Amino acid sequence: MKYRILLVDDEVDILEFIRYNLVKEGYEVSTACDGAEALRIATECRPHLILLDMMMPVMDGIQTCRAIRQTPALNDTMVVFLSALGEEEQQLNGFDVGADDYLTKPIKMKLLVSRVQALLKRIPSAAATPVAEPGAEPAPTDRIEIDGTSHTVRCGTERIALPRKEFALLELLCASPGTLISRERIYAEVWGSEVIVGDRTIDVHIRKLRQKIGERHIVTVKGIGYRFEP
Repeated sequence: MKYRILLVDDEVDILEFIRYNLVKEGYEVSTACDGAEALRIATECRPHLILLDMMMPVMDGIQTCRAIRQTPALNDTMVVFLSALGEEEQQLNGFDVGADDYLTKPIKMKLLVSRVQALLKRIPSAAATPVAEPGAEPAPTDRIEIDGTSHTVRCGTERIALPRKEFALLELLCASPGTLISRERIYAEVWGSEVIVGDRTIDVHIRKLRQKIGERHIVTVKGIGYRFEP
């Protein structure tokens, strides 16, 4: 069974590391870098579980958890704080606003996965979507087709319009499926050598693409770049 998990943290490296490990376990994982973005994504994808940092810009963890608990569509979503703030008072504050659990960083990945599995066992199996058996052919809805004239992408029967930079990034990755594309090459070909962009610009665009076309197609090679898996 496939469960949906939303990771919320303002540190991209942490997001990518946890996302990678949870996807390996068969979960469908979305990410957000602040509380406001998390709330928007959560109402769209209706995750079964949200792993939520405490210290974040725009909306901190407490504000975000309170907002989640006030959103009727997310009544059944479990919220677990994953924070470096491990003091008893902080944990009590988390539970006071409706958290189901509170985990402290640093945490071993095996332990985190184990806790996630234990929490998700509380959810009726009918609430999850089935996972394809290993080696099975991808469903037609999983195929990606690019239309360069309209800047759109078709995922099976769904047609998705992309902003110019997201489209250019996806087009670059798709041009060489299975090939690692360095961050330097992405910056040069998508943004141009004369444009100054922040270190997290690519990460943000990759995250948005994953949310639109699915998590499994774009693979992160930490510190080096990305590759497209058709």
